[in-house]
Amino acid sequence: MAAHLDHHSGDQYAEVFDEGHDPRQHGVHQRIRANSSIMHLNKILVANRGEIPIRIFRTAHELSLHTVAVYSYEDRLGMHRQKADEAYQIGKRGQYTPVGAYLAGDEIIKIALAHGVNMIHPGYGFLSENAEFARNVEKAGLIFVGPQPKVIEGLGDKVSARAIAIECQVPVVPGTDGAVERYEEVKKFTDEHGFPIIIKAAFGGGGRGMRVVRNQEDLKDSFERATSEAKSAFGNGTVFVERFLDKPKHIEVQLLGDNHGNVVHLYERDCSVQRRHQKVVELAPGKDLSRETRDAILADAVKIAKHVQLRNASTAEFLLDQQDRHYFIEINPRIQVEHTITEEITGIDIVAAQIQIAAGASLQELGLTQDRISVRGFAIQCRITTEDPANGFSPDTGKIEVYRSAGGNGVRLDAGTAYAGAFISPHYDSLLTKLTCRASTYEIARRKMLRALVEFRIRGVKTNIPFLTSLLTHPTFIEGTCWTTFIDDTPELFSLVSSQNRAQKLLAYLGDLAVNGSSIKGQLGEPKFKGDIINPIIHDSHGKPIDLTKAPPHGFKQIIDKEGPEAFAKAVRAHKGLLLMDTTWRDAHQSLLATRVRTVDMINIAKETAFAYAEAYSIECWGGATFDVAFRFLYEDPWDRLRKLRRLVPNVPFQMLLRGANGVAYSSLPDNAIEHFCEQAKKYGVDVFRIFDALNDYDQLEVGMKAVHKAGGVVEATVCYSGDMLNPEKKYNLEYYMNLIDKIVSSGLCHVLGIKDMAGVLKPRAATLLIGSIRKKYPDLPIHLHCHDSAGTGVATYVAAAEAGVDAVDTATDSMSGTTSQPSVGALLASMQGSEHDPKLNTYNIRAIDSYWSQLRLVYSPFEAHLTGPDPEVYEHEIPGGQLTNLIFQAQQLGLGTQWAQTKKAYEQANDLLGDIVKVTPTSKVVGDLAQFMVSNKLDYQGVIDKAEELDFPGSVLEFFEGLMGQPYGGFPEPLRTKALRGRRKLDKRPGLTLEPVDLAKIKKDINEKYGGASECDVASAVMYPKVYDDYRKWIQKFGDLSVLPTRYFLAKPEIGEEFHVELEKGKVLILKMLAIGPLSDATGSREVFYELNGEVRQVTVDDKNAAVENVSRPKADSNDSSQVGAPMSGVVVEIRVKDGHEVKKGDPIAVLSAMKMEMVISAPHSGKVASLSVHEGDSVDSKDLICKIAKA
Repeated sequence: MAAHLDHHSGDQYAEVFDEGHDPRQHGVHQRIRANSSIMHLNKILVANRGEIPIRIFRTAHELSLHTVAVYSYEDRLGMHRQKADEAYQIGKRGQYTPVGAYLAGDEIIKIALAHGVNMIHPGYGFLSENAEFARNVEKAGLIFVGPQPKVIEGLGDKVSARAIAIECQVPVVPGTDGAVERYEEVKKFTDEHGFPIIIKAAFGGGGRGMRVVRNQEDLKDSFERATSEAKSAFGNGTVFVERFLDKPKHIEVQLLGDNHGNVVHLYERDCSVQRRHQKVVELAPGKDLSRETRDAILADAVKIAKHVQLRNASTAEFLLDQQDRHYFIEINPRIQVEHTITEEITGIDIVAAQIQIAAGASLQELGLTQDRISVRGFAIQCRITTEDPANGFSPDTGKIEVYRSAGGNGVRLDAGTAYAGAFISPHYDSLLTKLTCRASTYEIARRKMLRALVEFRIRGVKTNIPFLTSLLTHPTFIEGTCWTTFIDDTPELFSLVSSQNRAQKLLAYLGDLAVNGSSIKGQLGEPKFKGDIINPIIHDSHGKPIDLTKAPPHGFKQIIDKEGPEAFAKAVRAHKGLLLMDTTWRDAHQSLLATRVRTVDMINIAKETAFAYAEAYSIECWGGATFDVAFRFLYEDPWDRLRKLRRLVPNVPFQMLLRGANGVAYSSLPDNAIEHFCEQAKKYGVDVFRIFDALNDYDQLEVGMKAVHKAGGVVEATVCYSGDMLNPEKKYNLEYYMNLIDKIVSSGLCHVLGIKDMAGVLKPRAATLLIGSIRKKYPDLPIHLHCHDSAGTGVATYVAAAEAGVDAVDTATDSMSGTTSQPSVGALLASMQGSEHDPKLNTYNIRAIDSYWSQLRLVYSPFEAHLTGPDPEVYEHEIPGGQLTNLIFQAQQLGLGTQWAQTKKAYEQANDLLGDIVKVTPTSKVVGDLAQFMVSNKLDYQGVIDKAEELDFPGSVLEFFEGLMGQPYGGFPEPLRTKALRGRRKLDKRPGLTLEPVDLAKIKKDINEKYGGASECDVASAVMYPKVYDDYRKWIQKFGDLSVLPTRYFLAKPEIGEEFHVELEKGKVLILKMLAIGPLSDATGSREVFYELNGEVRQVTVDDKNAAVENVSRPKADSNDSSQVGAPMSGVVVEIRVKDGHEVKKGDPIAVLSAMKMEMVISAPHSGKVASLSVHEGDSVDSKDLICKIAKA
C-alpha cells in the first residue's frame, strides 16, 4: 500500500480524555452521535489541502465524525495534516508531482478503503468537479459529498450548462452553440457578433483558460493561450466563446439540494471584485440589488437546480449588466471558497448541510426550508494571499517569520498553513487565510474588515494586505458599485501603503550584527563604554535645576525669525562680548570621530543644549561631510536629523556648511539644484549658511550666496584661509584676502563675513593682522572666525582675533575639542574671563553639557584616530582638521595605515604638484587622494611629473584639472594638467555655466515610482548624491529606520540574555533580548539568530559572511609588460566598461575603482584589444592586481 500512516495520527481526542476512555466507546460520545442524522457513519476523508480541509474537519468533529487527511510529500508539514485525526501520504516520495498527488483519485480512494472511511469530501478545486472521481468513489461503496456524477458532468461542461439554461428559459450571454476546438470557429463567431468577446475553458474555472479579446489582432494569440492553459489546468483544451459584457457585476447564488428533489437558495453573493477573473473580495448579500432583480436571479438559480435534480451544495453564477439584466454563466457543483460569507449572513453551516445531505438527510429534516432561511446583516470576505501586488501579484515563497492574525467580534478566520515558521511552497495556490467580517450594515462590515487587516502581522513573505486595504478604501468599493474588471480598470489601487515591518527589519539588522559584526565603515572594535549615559542637570542663574519641559529662553533665532537676516547681523555686531558657535554637533565629531556621531545622541542632549547655549551665535549641526556620511555610513536621513533637532532647539540659530556651487556635493551642480537645496534647508531649520568655495573662486562662491539670499537665510560668505600670510614667499597674503573680501562685500549679498581656517594654521599674529585689517575697512561688518586647534594655538589665535575685533568664534565642548577639532570652550571662557570680550556663558552648565559628551566619546571609541596631542607639523603639511581623521581611516582601508608618515609627506608634495591650492573640501580631498595614490604606487613629486601621461590619476584629481571645481588662484599647473587630462576638456569658467538645469520634477517622479513616495528633501538628496541616496533607500528597505536604535546596539551586539528597549515612536517601545545564535548551516552558510521581542520569540536567518570564505589570490600585473593593466590601488571594482575582445584606444576607460569616498577610472595605457579580463563588478582588488591585458593594435 502506497499510503503511510502519520506518526501522530490516530486520535486527537486521546489528549482530552483519560487513558482507557476512548470517546468512540464512551457514553457521552454515543449520545452525541445518536442525535445526529448520520449516526451510521463515522469517518470522513477530505481529498484536498490548505484551509478547506481544516474548515471541513471542524464541522465533521462537531458531527462526531472521525477525520482523515491526505497529503503530498511536499505538504507533509501542512497544517491540515495536523488538524485531522488521521493523515496519510499520497503515494511514495517522487511518485506524484506536488499537485498531481491531489489529482490521484484512485490512490486517494485506496487510502479511504484501507482505513475504514465512509465519506469523501472533495473540497474545492483539484477533484471537486471531476465526475469520474465522484463516480469511482461511489463505485467503491463510499459516499461522495457533492452532486451526482452525472450532474457534475452536465454542469462541469459550460456549454452543456448553457444549453440547460436556455432549455429552462433563463437568459444567457450570446455565445457559441457548443464547445469549440479550432481557431476558425472562434473567428466565425466574432465575424457575426463582433468584439469584445471572452474565451472560457469549457471544463474548469478559477480564471484559468480565460481571455478577454477586444480586437482581431489579439484573437489568434489569445485563443492559443487560452486553450493551452485550459489543457494544462483541466486536461482538456476545449473552450467556448461569449460576447463580453462591459463592466458587469458578478452575482452568484448559493444552492442546496437534497436527494428528494428539494432545492433552496441561501441568497446571493456579489463576487464582482476580481482580478483577471479570479475573485479577490466577496460580499453577501448584494449591496444594491433591486428586489425585482434579486428575486429574478434567485428564482432562475433554483429553476436550473431543480431541472438538473441538483443534490448537495452548488453555486449558480450570473452576470448583471448596467441595465440590471442578468445572464446565466454556469453552475459550480461544489463548495465555493467564499461560502463563509453566506454562512455568516444566514447562520447556516453549509458544510454540515453537505455532509448530512450526503448521508441521506432531507432539507426539511435539517430545518432548511426556504421560508426558514433569511438574511441578517452583511458579510465581506478577503482572500489574504502570499502575492506581491507591487510586482504583478507574483506569488511569494519562503518562511513566515512572524504571524499574528486578527480577531474580535464579527471576525472569522479560515486559515491553512498560516503560522510562524511555516514554509510557503511554490507548488500550490497562494491563499494563506480567508478573512470574513460580519456586521449589521455594509459600512460597518467594511470598517471591521479594515480594522482586521490592520491587525494582521505577517513577515517573511509578501502579502496582498496592502492592496486589500487600498481596495477597501476606494470610493467605488465604499459605494459598493464595483464591476468585474474594476481592479484592472483602476490603476490607483496600486498606490500601496505597505506595512513598515519595523520590528522584523530591526531584528534583521541586529541579527546581522550578531553574526557578522558591525558593517559601519571605519569601525575598529567595540565601544569602550557600554553602560547608560547619565544626562546632566542644567541650573539657572540662581543655582536651581531647570525644568526642561518648559521653553528655553529666546536667543538670536527669534531675531532672525521676526526681523530677518539684516537685523541678525546688526544684533551680532552690537553685541557686547565675544559670541560663540558650538561645533560639537558637526565639525568637532567630523574632525575627531570621522563624522560618525548619530542623530539619537544629539537628540538626547538637545534640550539641555538649548538652555546652556541660549546666548550662542549659533550651533553648527548640519551640512558638509555630515550630509553624505549620514546616508553612507550611519544609514540615517540628514533631513530627519535637521527636523528633529530644530523642534528641540527652537531658540539658537542653526548653522550649516554649504560648499558654494557644489551644495554639499564634491563637484559643481546646476544652479537650480543649489537653489532648490537651500530652499529646503531653510524651510526645515537652517538659519545661517556658512558658504565657501574650496578654491576661493568668487564666481563659485556667488552661486551659493545668491541661492541662500533667495531662500531667506543668513548669508555668511566665507573666505578660506590657507598657508601663512606672515611669510612673504607664500602666495596667499593680506592683499589676496582683502581683494577677495572686497568682492564679497561689494556684492551686497553678505550678512556676515566668515573666515574659515580648516587646517588650524592661522597664527595669533596673522589673526591680529587679518581681522584688524577687515575691521578697520569694514567697521559694521560682522566677522565670524572658524579654526582648528591642530597645532594647539587655537585659543591664543581666538584671543588675538577678539582683541582685533572679531564678533564670533567657533569652539567645541571640552571633551570633543583640541587637536583636529576646534579649541576648547572651557579654555576660551577661562582666557576671556573678566575681559570686555567675556562671552559670559554659565560655565557650570557648559561643563555639565560636557559631562554627557565625555561619556559619549567612549561609546564612539571605535572611530578614534588616537591623536595624542597637538601637531605643529600642520604648518608644513596643512592637512585640514576635518580631513585628517578621515585620511587616516582611508589609509587604513587602502592598506596604507603603516605608512602614515609617508602619506603626510606625500600630502605636501601633492599640494605642490597641484599648484599650492586652498585646501578645503572638496579640494582637500583632491590633495589627499593624490597623496594616497602616490604612496600606493611608490611615487614622489618627480615621479608623478615624469609618468603623468601614463598614470591613471584618481577621479577627483582629473575633475580638479578639468576645472569642475572652479579656477584656482594663480591658474592650473602646466604641463602636468595637460599630460594628466590626455585630451579631456579644460574649463576656463565656472562649471555650472556648462550644466543643464536639473529636471527636479522628473527626479521626484522617478523616486516616487521606485520607492513609493518622494519629498522635496528626497529630491535634493538624490541630486546631491544619486548613488549614495539610492543605496540608502535600498538599505532602509532591508533594515528599516535604524536611527531609533541606541548607539550601543547599533555598533555592537548585546550580551546573550541582555534586555534592552527601542522606542520606534512615541508610545511604541520594543523590548528586546537576544536569546541565542544558532550553529552554522553547512548547506546554506547561514545561522539562525533568536530574539525575544515583547515576550515573543522571533528568529531571523543571517548569512554568515565568514563562512566558507574563499581567499581569492589574483595575479599581479607585470610592470615590465605594458600590455598588462593593474589596479592603481586597493579598492572595489564598481564598474566594468569593457569586455574581452573590445577594441580600445589609449585613455579609454576600462574599469572604475572605489575605495572609501575615492573613485578612479582605470584607463587603457595604449590602443589595442582587451583580453584576459580578470575581474568582475563588486570584486575587491589589491594594488597592482591584474585587471586585464591589452594587446597592442
